[in-house]
Amino acid sequence: MRILANQTVDYLSKEITVSGWVNSRRDHGGLIFIDLRDHTGIIQLVVTPDTKDAFKLAESVRDEFVLTATGKMRKRAPELINPNIPTGTVELVVSNLTLLNRCAPLPVNTHDDGEKSSEEIRLKYRYLDLRRPSMQKILKRRSEYYRFVRNYMYNRDFTEITTPILANSSPEGARDFLVPSRLHPGKFYALPQAPQQFKQLLMVGGVDKYFQIAPCFRDEDPRADRLYGDFYQLDMEMAFVDDGEIIRQEIEPLYIDLAKDFAHKKIVLNSEPAKKYLVKGSNIPRLPYDIAMDLYGTDKPDLRYGMELIDLTKIFKNTNFKVFQTECVKALCVKGGATLTRREIDDFTEKARKLGAGGLAYILYTDEGAKSPILKFMSEDEIKSVQKLTDAKTGDAIFFGADARTQVNKVLGELRIAFADHFNLKNPDEIAYTWVVDFPFYEWDEKTKKLDFGHNPFSMPKGGLKALEEAKTDTDKLSLKADQYDMVMNGYEVASGAVRNYNPDIMYKVFNILGYNKEYVEARFSGMLNAFKFGAPPHAGCAPGLDRIFMVLEGVDNIRDIVAFPKNGTGVDLMMNSPSPVDRSQLDELNLALLEDN
Repeated sequence: MRILANQTVDYLSKEITVSGWVNSRRDHGGLIFIDLRDHTGIIQLVVTPDTKDAFKLAESVRDEFVLTATGKMRKRAPELINPNIPTGTVELVVSNLTLLNRCAPLPVNTHDDGEKSSEEIRLKYRYLDLRRPSMQKILKRRSEYYRFVRNYMYNRDFTEITTPILANSSPEGARDFLVPSRLHPGKFYALPQAPQQFKQLLMVGGVDKYFQIAPCFRDEDPRADRLYGDFYQLDMEMAFVDDGEIIRQEIEPLYIDLAKDFAHKKIVLNSEPAKKYLVKGSNIPRLPYDIAMDLYGTDKPDLRYGMELIDLTKIFKNTNFKVFQTECVKALCVKGGATLTRREIDDFTEKARKLGAGGLAYILYTDEGAKSPILKFMSEDEIKSVQKLTDAKTGDAIFFGADARTQVNKVLGELRIAFADHFNLKNPDEIAYTWVVDFPFYEWDEKTKKLDFGHNPFSMPKGGLKALEEAKTDTDKLSLKADQYDMVMNGYEVASGAVRNYNPDIMYKVFNILGYNKEYVEARFSGMLNAFKFGAPPHAGCAPGLDRIFMVLEGVDNIRDIVAFPKNGTGVDLMMNSPSPVDRSQLDELNLALLEDN
């Protein structure tokens, strides 16, 4: 019987068999020590010259050779105990050693210690990179994480149902992956960006509470917090729900349990203004989108720290300082910011310029008083009012943004994050959650110079059909809110949900406002529209992004480090050489031809 490395301490004085990879080998002349590793840990093998065949083989093995060893377990001498591993008090005296496979010279480090191989090399030889104990731990933790999530959903009486992978194209906000049809030339399937339409149809079909751990496919550019191509989300939906708060209360305990019981982290809320938006029975605020943008410059604020954007527009309403004669003036009070060097301030200024700002005005509050190149342009009342409203103390710094309101929010919102990184305000042992609610139903697209959906076109607009019909101007339409909500976790959007639009008349109207006629809507969404005509119940749901949540819970900076086989930063699978060309015969079979790039 094969014994795992972490079980060996239970077999003292017994003959056992262990198998694994050679983690390291040490030849002490008369004795050879081999650290044998499996997915549970390491056990030390001792090979003596008395076992001639085993000793001869032990002399030739190298790192990552695959071995099976049989022998008797014994305690190590007190001076030879290794306190750094769970099996450090025992060792296996080998009587028989079998070589299962050799290993070629290693192109990548399979240990967590020593020099870490580059990500490109690690991804090319991912099957070797996965041997590292940290990667083994991540894979096991991810399995436990999925079990934790599934158990929560089962305990809440959700039914797990899988939905199709080959689906139709839908406007989810990202590019589709298209799959040509061999049986229907010129037509294409699309890999689902989310099971949105199918889960709504399940509600029409009489399913009360649905969920699945769903694969989703989006042709979006990779980022450190976003996988390329495919990712997984906890997709859920509930029938007879017409208020997003019901969904939030249904799924919120899962987030709490994951932080406390699974990751053993502290849940915090360290931004005072956000506490105004707590609701009874919850310690997670419901921040309206407009408030989030106004306070933090982003719709995914990190509330592990404060440093909110402070509106100073009224102070400078009649200012003589031309730079502040703008639509909006805001400031960040950076605690301890007066310690920033001139070089560091220049770096933050350059960041502001890259974000579209003309520069970065500031005031440093030192032991000698306020210091800044802009003080000479400000009145005494303005200087006093700034310090009072920002509550700046000695040692702090104030950084200003002056421009159109959206631009100021954008620049100071990014600087808030940058300052938090610089001053180490992001405690990895803390989790800060917030719901962001009341998103704009429509938004202005600067590229096309016209209205577009703010998020999901299948969301229910607040006020329903009446609100849509009363919105006559673009300003009216931009003020429409969707009963939509995002969960934000430590500055990452980790879930999005909404009360769904289950009324065909409202569906026609929300598309008509953007210039799409009834025929267009019916051609694109005939399945849903036809179903809604047969007694569709109100319904709502959300979809937590499992990869991103797990990344934050595990304190990992790069999302590719929590997936077994990710693609690299340019969307290439270096291990499988994908994407790759296909044979001309395959293209012919699909009635496709490639255009030459001239």
